Amino acid sequence: MAKLYFRYGAMNSGKSTALLQAAFNYEERGQHVLLSKPAVDTKGDRHIESRLGVTREVDYLITPDDDTYAQFQSIRAEYIERANKDVSCLLLDEAQFLTEEQVDGMLRIALLEDIPVLAYGIRTDFRTRAFPGSRRLLEVAHSLEELKTICRCGRKALFNGRRVGDRFIFDGDQVAIDGQAVTYESLCGTCYLQESGGVLASDS
Repeated sequence: MAKLYFRYGAMNSGKSTALLQAAFNYEERGQHVLLSKPAVDTKGDRHIESRLGVTREVDYLITPDDDTYAQFQSIRAEYIERANKDVSCLLLDEAQFLTEEQVDGMLRIALLEDIPVLAYGIRTDFRTRAFPGSRRLLEVAHSLEELKTICRCGRKALFNGRRVGDRFIFDGDQVAIDGQAVTYESLCGTCYLQESGGVLASDS
């Protein structure tokens, strides 16, 4: 039975690099993969971009209203007709931007179509609150794997700090993609509390 995997980590933990490596590993063995990401992630347009400089265009984008199960079935059917072979795996970047219903669609792909789904994303936003897609993945994924990175102090980074210029901010919309006047920095819990004045999202 195929499984739904959620591989998560703070910003700059190598999620996109790991996804592209997984795609390479499948294809090196003569298998075909589909790559996708939510359309709300406008960074890189239709591409998945690794900080190491590797990029690759996705096979399709997922908009907020898409039925991910039906969408995958359609894309898969088109590929089988064109290539006369089946898809071996679905690789999904920025999975935190999916809706809860779309995550359920990913689970159906694994269970009903017997196609592994490897979803990569972050758990929480800059206020330490879970993204809806990530929360649902933590609830239903067969396998959870943390991709680790370090804070500027050398400790393990857990949280994602949002910066505007040189200043950290702790309010605003949950989604603000890089390049929209904001950047992000991975922080350990201690450094996050130092920058926020001791405030966590649950305190506000």
